Amino acid sequence: MAATAVRYLRSVGAPTATGPERVDPLPRPALRAVADDERLPLDRGEFRRVLGHFASGVTVVTAHDPGGAGGPAGPVGFACQSFASLSLDPPLVAFMVARTSTTWPRIARAGAFCVNILGAGQGALCRGFAVSGADKFAGVAHSPAPATGSPLLDSVPAWVDCRIQAVHTGGDHLIVVGRVEALGAVADGDGDGPLLFHRGAFGHFSG
Repeated sequence: MAATAVRYLRSVGAPTATGPERVDPLPRPALRAVADDERLPLDRGEFRRVLGHFASGVTVVTAHDPGGAGGPAGPVGFACQSFASLSLDPPLVAFMVARTSTTWPRIARAGAFCVNILGAGQGALCRGFAVSGADKFAGVAHSPAPATGSPLLDSVPAWVDCRIQAVHTGGDHLIVVGRVEALGAVADGDGDGPLLFHRGAFGHFSG
């Protein structure tokens, strides 16, 4: 697992050294598309409708792209619902990203990311990071996260600063596992609760 992750990160130019041990670069593993005989006879619209009943939190995953491979250096990020805690020992989290994402290769190149967990009043911030091709950081205040330097957005109620530990294929998405290096949150009772997404609309928790 670790060797596969290292090969993937090396293929996109991301730093992979986590200690004195280094792994020799190997060819990038093939990311096989889903074959026709693996697809279930499900209507995509119905799949989305049913799964939309599962309410999720909303995050913005950010990184500082060091540049290279023909791309510019600078902050990058995207809105992400598919984020979850994975392990307590060691501390791991995971998020899923479409394999067609143009932001993901830049996060992979950084080798690190910060998960900015959004609050109930930050729907507009989420929508800004969900738009493809725009300057997502225009007018968005941020500072370097303490461990990785990834953009930590101002006024988010919680954040998790990570280094990429592993990358797995999952159909038309990638499953990115991050090792938590630092994290923080507002004091209990502060803020107005989390931003939620349910059946295509934003909402908030009450009760």
